[in-house]
Amino acid sequence: MYDRYNRKINYLRVSITDRCNLRCTYCMPAEGVKLLDHKDILSFEEITEVITEAVDLGTTKVRITGGEPLVRKGVTMLVKKIATIEGITDFGLTTNGILLARYASDLANAGLHRINVSLDTLDPEKFRTITRGGDIRQVFEGIAAAKKAGLTPVKINCVVRNSSDEPDAKAVREFCLQQGLEARFIHEMSLASGHFTIVENGHGGDCGSCNRLRLTASGMIRPCLFNDLQFSTRELGIREALLQAIEHKPEKGSVNLTGGFHNIGG
Repeated sequence: MYDRYNRKINYLRVSITDRCNLRCTYCMPAEGVKLLDHKDILSFEEITEVITEAVDLGTTKVRITGGEPLVRKGVTMLVKKIATIEGITDFGLTTNGILLARYASDLANAGLHRINVSLDTLDPEKFRTITRGGDIRQVFEGIAAAKKAGLTPVKINCVVRNSSDEPDAKAVREFCLQQGLEARFIHEMSLASGHFTIVENGHGGDCGSCNRLRLTASGMIRPCLFNDLQFSTRELGIREALLQAIEHKPEKGSVNLTGGFHNIGG
C-alpha cells in the first residue's frame, strides 16, 4: 500500500478501548472523559477482520493500544486471534505497565512479540502525581515480567516537556541502560494546536516517512493522528475505509479537534 506521496503504508495501530486505569495529566482531565457506549466498541471479531484486511493490503506491523489495552477483558484472547494472521512480522502492544506483571506471560504465550511501556519518571511521588494515583512499583514489576516472558526488546516511552536532558528523562535513560531496555523520548504533544516533534530514538512524528494508519476502538480508520479525517469501517466496509484512508492521508500533520490520545492511541 502506497499513498499519494509514495509512502509505503504497512503499519496499523489498533486502539481496542478508550478506558484507562490512570489519568495522566497530559492525556486527560482529572475527572476523566466521556466514554464510548459498549455497543460502539468493536468486538474482537471485528478487530480481527480489520487487521486481516489490512494485512491483505500490505500491513506487516500491528500494535495494540488504548486507552490502556490491558483493561479490556479477554485481551489475551484477542492477541491470540491476531497472532494467527499470516503476514504480520512485528506484533506489539503499548501499555502503562500497571497490569503488565499479571498478563506478560499469557501475552507472550498468545503470540505477542514485544512490549512498549510508558514511564516518565523514576520518582514514585512524581509518578503518582503525573498519573494521578499510579503505583510505580507495579510498572517495575511489569517490566521485569515482560523481560522474563521474552517480550523483547522492551521499549520505554518517556514523555518529556522540553528535552531528553531533563533530570527525570536522564534517570529513565540510565535505568534503561542498566536494565537492557530501549528508551524513546516523546515530546509532549497537543492535538488541538498541532504541536508535535519527531520521537527521539523512534519514528513517530516524522511525517515524511509516516507509514501508519490508526483504527479507533469505535471502528474508524484515521490516516493521521494530527488530522480530523476518519473513515468508518462499519459504514463504508473495512476495505473501502482502509483504501480511502490511504488515498486521503495528508502530507503532514496539522491539528486534530475531534479526538484524543485516550481514544485514538498515541
